[in-house]
Amino acid sequence: MDALADLLEGPRAHGAFLLRGLMKPPWSVRVRDEAPLTLVAMTQGTAWVHSEREKPQQLTAGDIALFRGPEPYVMSDELDTPWQVTINPGQICTTPTGERTSWDLGVRSWGNSADGTTVMLIGTYQMPAELTSRLLSALPTIAVLHGDAWDSPLPELLDREIVRDEPGQDVVLDRLLDLLLIAVLRAWFHRPGGQAPAWYRAASDPVVGEALKLLQDDPAKPWTVATLAAQVGVSRAALARRFTELVGDPPMSFLADLRLAWAAELLREPDATVTSVARKVGYSSPFALSTAFKRVRGVSPQEHRAGGR
Repeated sequence: MDALADLLEGPRAHGAFLLRGLMKPPWSVRVRDEAPLTLVAMTQGTAWVHSEREKPQQLTAGDIALFRGPEPYVMSDELDTPWQVTINPGQICTTPTGERTSWDLGVRSWGNSADGTTVMLIGTYQMPAELTSRLLSALPTIAVLHGDAWDSPLPELLDREIVRDEPGQDVVLDRLLDLLLIAVLRAWFHRPGGQAPAWYRAASDPVVGEALKLLQDDPAKPWTVATLAAQVGVSRAALARRFTELVGDPPMSFLADLRLAWAAELLREPDATVTSVARKVGYSSPFALSTAFKRVRGVSPQEHRAGGR
């Protein structure tokens, strides 16, 4: 498992908010839903995106935009178009006067016109627990990947699947959103002039990369810095220093985050218990897992499981 694959144990959508947006000028939408991460893939037409922190950028067909919450942002046909709808937490839409409204256009379709000339695919991770803080901190509040910087069949596949109403379709769309996010992140970090975060570059280091692989392949093992150093053939001090320098966290802190990400995923399985999950991810007791989980993620394992369902 590589560094990006490890992060994507975090991006694991569960009932993500997915729809196709259909817009006919003039249109302007203010988004303040506080979602941790939203992906917008332009398939037709153009749109402007901007926020208080980020300068306006124009999207055209083939472009992808990532919006990192909880910062609000605006999407519109032109920069001076007054906003017509605000998307609030819970995906509640209101007019400028505060009245609730709906632009429902059918199965996972939303917008001001079914004949809209601007078409976009929108996928929103609605819970912070679905994403790792290490991933979110690597992104600006708005990241735009232009179509000439990457090539993937996933937007076209998502476009076909997003309006289908078939059994199990929500799960299909969740996984497609995850795969699309992986592809976008990979292209974002490798684009010309891109600044890949240190933990991403660390995978190519002969010492730290091997240590990362060992931890990611078997996070439940009772690792210590000493046993990890012995496996990669360096001293304990040398490993601790270089690992922290490249990854940004000491080895055992990285391992703790890895175990909690794995635990968060396992806890959503129907028959999972805190005791069984604690044993699988390397915690000595359910109490130890619960304490660490609430300290880092702000909710207990039981609350996390209930929220996911």
